[in-house]
Amino acid sequence: MTNPLNGVLPVDPTMAAAQAAAAKQSNKSLLDPQAFLQLLVAQLQYQDPSNPVDTSSFMNQTATLSQVQTMNAMSSTLTALVSDQQAQAATALIGKNITYVAASGKQVTGLVTAASLGAAGATLHVGDTDVPLSGVLEVTAPPS
Repeated sequence: MTNPLNGVLPVDPTMAAAQAAAAKQSNKSLLDPQAFLQLLVAQLQYQDPSNPVDTSSFMNQTATLSQVQTMNAMSSTLTALVSDQQAQAATALIGKNITYVAASGKQVTGLVTAASLGAAGATLHVGDTDVPLSGVLEVTAPPS
């Protein structure tokens, strides 16, 4: 019998549970570091003592885990940076006139009186209308 993947071991109940847990998360685009570490530990725990995992393979898996953790940290940092930049941009527009497209489809100009920062992003308050920061077409100084 041929084995298409090197290092794949016979299925045992503990491994099957780990694989089932990973299958539940298959809809995620990335395997989170905790699940990756659990699979790595299970692989080491249930390896055949007479045929252990190749050291270079283990080092490769460890390096991959490190890369995943680094990329997750970078992603979190970039998300926070974008949020901070939106907050700064929104608050800088308070007291200025902006032009945006209203729900009716026509362009409207109005004075920004406040800014809200929420999970969906920054929102500017122009009169009774809330305008997302991404909807701003033009910014001008208010008339003196």
